[in-house]
Amino acid sequence: MAGSDKIAFLFPGQGSQAVGMGKKAFESSQQSRDVFAECDDALGFSLSKLCFDGPSSELSLTINTQPAILATSIALFGILDELGVKPDFVAGHSLGEYSAQIAAGGVSLRDAVTLVRNRGRYMQEAVPVGTGSMAAILGMCAEEVYEVCSDISDDGVVEPANLNGARQVVIAGHKAAVEKACELAKSRGARRILHLPVSAPFHCRLMKPAEVRLKTDLATVNFSRLTVPLVNNVDAKLIVDGEDSRDSLVRQVCSSVRWEESVQLLSKLGVQRFVEIGPGKVLSSLVRKIVSNADTMSVDCPESAERVSEACVV
Repeated sequence: MAGSDKIAFLFPGQGSQAVGMGKKAFESSQQSRDVFAECDDALGFSLSKLCFDGPSSELSLTINTQPAILATSIALFGILDELGVKPDFVAGHSLGEYSAQIAAGGVSLRDAVTLVRNRGRYMQEAVPVGTGSMAAILGMCAEEVYEVCSDISDDGVVEPANLNGARQVVIAGHKAAVEKACELAKSRGARRILHLPVSAPFHCRLMKPAEVRLKTDLATVNFSRLTVPLVNNVDAKLIVDGEDSRDSLVRQVCSSVRWEESVQLLSKLGVQRFVEIGPGKVLSSLVRKIVSNADTMSVDCPESAERVSEACVV
């Protein structure tokens, strides 16, 4: 790594789930091919074929999207690893915390991809299709959005789900309550409202049935002590212990993703270079808004991995 700057690897929980995701990594790296082969074997079907060839209607289902993003992220991480780029810290947004766990040596790829496949299914089954929704509120701070949700609470569940920073908060809950919260937020000065095309209201208490089922699965999986410190979603704190890892992944299902605090903590720990690994560049954009002097890079193909290697390895 050039100079004394510390580096953090960031893993997304969502991204551009386009057909073809991960294919360039697969074609360029044996380690990446091994990642997809292991995921295919663990799941009992060709996740790689779904990622590379679609159809998009199947790839967009959360039961498939979650393992697809994880596999693509870890395939790209494998290329960086081959190039000798190592992180000082890792973090992941929502689902991305599973990828971060793999990168930090906390859980095996086989266990993680099976867990996230089940996680997607449990989340989808927790709330009937069409009864829940999510929306991004832009131009309001977290405290203001909490007040909006509190004032709407009599109309159903609506809660802050992603505290992304840069005055961007995603809310989740019952569809009618989310819509009313969006209207109230707009009347109180929100700059923009974006309704998200998701199949379930993630990171709110409507996900409790999914949390209960996933907790049972997580109890059967071995979590090792992390070789790289990880900032978790649910507390925005550093963890290295295997049991803390397991507990964090249980609690994050119904809890807000505290992304702004996570990035701020990494900055306080001396991180100046943030490398997003996976499809899309959403996290890089958020980091630049949270930490004004941050050096951000993204790895979504082998070529961008090479550029990161040139910048980070001396």
